[in-house]
Amino acid sequence: MMMRRILPKISMLLFFLMLYAGDLRAFDLEEKIIKTKLDNGLTVLMLERHLSPTVSLYIRYRVGAVDEVNEESGAAHFLEHMMFKGTTTIGTNDYEAEKIILEKIEKNGSLLDREKRKGPKADPKVIAQLAETLKKLQDEHKKFFIPNEIDRLYTQNGGLDMNASTGQDVTTYHISLPANKIELWARIESDRMLNPVFREFYTERDVVMEERRQRIESNPGGKLYEQFMKAAYKNHPYGIPILGWTEDIMSLSHDALNNILRKYKSPENMVIAVVGDINPAHTLEIIKKYFGRFPASGEIKSPLPAEPVQNEERRVEVVFDAAPMMIIGFHKPNAPAFDDYVFDVLETILTNGRTSRLYHHLVTDLQIAKSISAINGLPGIRYPNLFAIYAEPRHPHTNAELEKIILQEIERIKTGSVPEEELTKAKNQIKMDYIQSLNANSKIASILSYYEVLLGNHRYFSNYPDQIEKVTAQDIQRIAKIYLTKNNRTTAVLKREAH
Repeated sequence: MMMRRILPKISMLLFFLMLYAGDLRAFDLEEKIIKTKLDNGLTVLMLERHLSPTVSLYIRYRVGAVDEVNEESGAAHFLEHMMFKGTTTIGTNDYEAEKIILEKIEKNGSLLDREKRKGPKADPKVIAQLAETLKKLQDEHKKFFIPNEIDRLYTQNGGLDMNASTGQDVTTYHISLPANKIELWARIESDRMLNPVFREFYTERDVVMEERRQRIESNPGGKLYEQFMKAAYKNHPYGIPILGWTEDIMSLSHDALNNILRKYKSPENMVIAVVGDINPAHTLEIIKKYFGRFPASGEIKSPLPAEPVQNEERRVEVVFDAAPMMIIGFHKPNAPAFDDYVFDVLETILTNGRTSRLYHHLVTDLQIAKSISAINGLPGIRYPNLFAIYAEPRHPHTNAELEKIILQEIERIKTGSVPEEELTKAKNQIKMDYIQSLNANSKIASILSYYEVLLGNHRYFSNYPDQIEKVTAQDIQRIAKIYLTKNNRTTAVLKREAH
């Protein structure tokens, strides 16, 4: 019996020691981060950690789907695919000969696209002839192309976790390598930004179309999310899907990708993070050697159209042969506004863990929901974003039942103060997540580069626990009254089609 009384106290002591150690670790990391801005405007973040003879490398570009121009949606994501096709020196056995074939492929493919865009007026014979010629050219090109050579170079040199991603705000390329392979990474990454070759262009465009079919057209969750975002954003490009609209993807051209690539090449838009077993001075010299070649753009950016204040509820219904689900979202400020921290705490209170308010009430207690989760910051943080709640009813319950109880809980937050015990628990959960993010080189490199490229300040992360600690119950009640209102609400529901 005595042990049962003592063990919880020991566990609580260890928990707070971890929190304290985590704060010290974050402070220690912050003191060791070396930030350098190259002459061309590129930002480099380095952190020396001799835990293993490896290094994690992130390149982030402040370029994403929001930077596309009209009728070229999906170009940023498609470009990410193409950046793995090699360069003038990687992925080819004879670029001079290959270049001639690639130019013919582009010319023929452009003519084919132009004819298809005529719709009902298109000439089927012309389309068939152009398609046949394109296939012959593509077959001829294969003898010059060495597929997956970037992947092979990295794999043969011990590379792990190579990947890339495109979001609304940012495009990312990352890998972990042995520490003595940093120069190999710099050569490859700088080369594929300065000298990319768009091989297998039309084949890869078909791959992107198939990706859209799988992730959106035939996926109930993807379809619902796309229509939700389209309803929530009427003017701002956050309402345009990252994969792009079908009609745009089908006619994406080399010029469309080059429009995005020009923004990639602007070093003012780039942040490199290097975390691991490094000599910072030597590492910086390598980065300067390869990435210092990028000329400063001096680009003056045109502001994106602001999303007008929403003044009435928006609702959208998606019919799909699938189990019902729903999304409720509210417009709100983006980071680093203080209210964004408050929404992080509210997210945790509502759905983080089995004892959180909505999870316990809807999933455990009433058993009318299969799942429920709140997410702060959809779909990005460069611009004002959304606080959203996803929910799936448990059969035979309905979206309407879930929506009613979710909105009732939101009203409870507006009218009643969050108990101090619940607030403290939420803050401790956030701190634990924060501590766990400091464990791996790759996580640290990811976080530092993310906040530096989007907010212009990687210190947002090290200051994060202090800002969370400042959040009060009154702050939560205040933001609920300001933002979680009917007129600021967008609701999307998916229901099964009638048979």
